[in-house]
Amino acid sequence: MEKQTAGRNQLGEFAPKFAELNDDILFGEVWSREDKLSLRDRSLVTVVALMSQGLTDASFQHHLTNAKANGITKDEIAEILTHAAFYAGWPKAWAAFRMAKEIWNEEDCSAADAKGAHAKRMLFPIGEPNDGFAKYFVGQSYLAPLCTENLGICNVTFEPKCRNNWHIHKAASGGGQILICVAGRGYYQEWGKSVRRLFPGDIVNIPAGVKHWHGAVQNSWFSHISIEVPGTDTSTEWFDPVDKDDYNSLK
Repeated sequence: MEKQTAGRNQLGEFAPKFAELNDDILFGEVWSREDKLSLRDRSLVTVVALMSQGLTDASFQHHLTNAKANGITKDEIAEILTHAAFYAGWPKAWAAFRMAKEIWNEEDCSAADAKGAHAKRMLFPIGEPNDGFAKYFVGQSYLAPLCTENLGICNVTFEPKCRNNWHIHKAASGGGQILICVAGRGYYQEWGKSVRRLFPGDIVNIPAGVKHWHGAVQNSWFSHISIEVPGTDTSTEWFDPVDKDDYNSLK
């Protein structure tokens, strides 16, 4: 299981102890005790526990996604939620099914259907194929410019498994990039650091000079708003693609 940093990313300054317990104890120690209980079984327990409390929010989506990655099939999640409905409550099961259906059905759609379904989840257009930067991407990406005056703002969409190469936003002063995740699920990684999973509502601040990449997870479309932070003498330096084996090993 990848190193968890959500606590520090979102609450590190406001509640550092809570962030430490979340990242290092709950996800760093409890979830890693696979000799006691497998990741698949921990996902099953967690999904049922959250559903029973009616907590079908972003955290529930995160744990459903993990459950799928940890080997729980569509038939199994349907049976798990059906069984739990009799104990947790019928309305809670309905709410859980709405989110689970979206996550497990994505890979069953045709490419065109999946793209259309993804487009309906956000206010911004997917745009046109990102042909001008295609040589810096693995897979198909799309670009929809939202603002080109004074500030560069675009909606960038990645098909499943699509990601850009390692790159650096350079600037003599200022510069960098801000990502605002708007739909689907993705990855972000800085050189020498663990991969961060991205969900709608997440924000990534990328200072100038930081080598990084970002893109979609293996089984979901992903879109983020890209904001070019103003600076002097700005440019982008592109490097090699993300190692294929490293990417395929992500969960």
